[in-house]
Amino acid sequence: MILRNNIFRKKDKLFSLKDEEEKIFEEQFNIIRSNTLLLKSHEFIQHGNTSCLLHSIAVSYYSLVLMQILHAKCDKKSLIVGSLLHDYFLYDWHEKDSSHRLHGFFHPKKAYMNACRDYHVNCVEKDIIIRHMFPLTIVPPRYKESIIVCIVDKGCSIYETFKTDPYRKLYIKWINLS
Repeated sequence: MILRNNIFRKKDKLFSLKDEEEKIFEEQFNIIRSNTLLLKSHEFIQHGNTSCLLHSIAVSYYSLVLMQILHAKCDKKSLIVGSLLHDYFLYDWHEKDSSHRLHGFFHPKKAYMNACRDYHVNCVEKDIIIRHMFPLTIVPPRYKESIIVCIVDKGCSIYETFKTDPYRKLYIKWINLS
């Protein structure tokens, strides 16, 4: 039992942010939620029963975690902003509507247009948003921040599809905060 508890404690520590990264994440999340319609994305389901908002928070959070694990030198602000806005398309893609056809191919551009409308997006953030669906969309990510988000987005999508109640801790901390 002690060994099992130690393993879970180490896993929790491995998949958690350091205090400095947690502070940066909180600052950027607060800026984005204050200046965009990101909170509206909680109305739309992304994968399984996970909202677009919770999915975006998870992708952003775990992209920072992966950056931390890999000791990658990244633009943390751009990583957070781009990943929070990567699915900022603001519609229910499950609805039968001709504008939602081929959602996987076209939502990055819609998310980017919405992000530009509501926020000043830099070139790294643009690359994260536009290219996060690689290899479905054929142009690969250009920056390491984009590659990290692309990988984490795939992992989160699979996890959300098969897990009934994913990201309980993130939901309690970041959605209840909203």
